[in-house]
Amino acid sequence: MLFKKIAIAAAVATTLAFVGCAKKTEEAAADATAAASQAVEAASEATAAVDAAAASATDAAAVATDAASEATAAAADASAPASAAQ
Repeated sequence: MLFKKIAIAAAVATTLAFVGCAKKTEEAAADATAAASQAVEAASEATAAVDAAAASATDAAAVATDAASEATAAAADASAPASAAQ
């Protein structure tokens, strides 16, 4: 009789242990899924930031090119009268 009670108690304890491990595994999987979702969202935000920075850099390069062209034209205009004076 005592052996039967011990066997039942061991079976109950084993079952509870398996159920507890299964719940922990499900919680860990849910946590991993949430972390993966956050990582994907962060990557999307980083990609958008890089795209915005690239667009800004392209605009800045265009402005710098225009300014360099104007400076070259102004230098050519300034040196033309000096050359003519010699």
